Amino acid sequence: MHKIKYGSQEIFYELKRSNRKTLGIEVHPDNSVIIVAPSKSSFEDIERKIEKRAKWIINQQAYFNQFLPRTPERKYISGETHFYLGKSYRLKISLGTKNQVKLKAGKLEVICKNKIKQELVKNLLANWYYTHAEKKFKSISNEAFSKFKEYDFKMPKIEIRRMSKRWGSCNTLDKITLNPEIIKASSKCIEYVLIHEMCHLVVRNHNKEFYKILETIMPTWKKWKDKLENKLS
Repeated sequence: MHKIKYGSQEIFYELKRSNRKTLGIEVHPDNSVIIVAPSKSSFEDIERKIEKRAKWIINQQAYFNQFLPRTPERKYISGETHFYLGKSYRLKISLGTKNQVKLKAGKLEVICKNKIKQELVKNLLANWYYTHAEKKFKSISNEAFSKFKEYDFKMPKIEIRRMSKRWGSCNTLDKITLNPEIIKASSKCIEYVLIHEMCHLVVRNHNKEFYKILETIMPTWKKWKDKLENKLS
């Protein structure tokens, strides 16, 4: 891993060598930067070319950052509103014989064994969301993938991982990573994120071709993108 300075910012990048004749720069949805350079290029020459494209790299990363999750800080107390699949539920915290979470009578009930602690409530809820996300993401990803029949790629592996600056990301090869936070949004919002990332299996960057495919697969994508960001803001 290498880095260069651009104004007050730093750009971290991974350098790969190949037999290609020109320098290639890739900015991925997770903000990682891959530089593919000719095998005979000097390191100084590579850095000079990266510096010339630094503004473009920063702009690409800034574009991806618009998907920054903005869920407000929670206190994890009874009466607080929490979301699940686009609907709001009041949090009810009580004591019981074992630690568990239940969705019951329009409330998210968190039962704590022995003593109610904020950190315990937070962890119990996080695990509950994660478990439900696994099941829901799988079914929605199958539905989303069925809309890409004319494109030549296999069903990507779906990984769930907490990310501070992403709803989802794609390695542009065979894996899509989803933030479990989006289980709080509606199924259509989740589908939008999956379709967006699957489009990257066809087109890596956000160019005209990418948006043409996105528009074809999901004509209402802007509506669900806005709802996702507003729901979790």
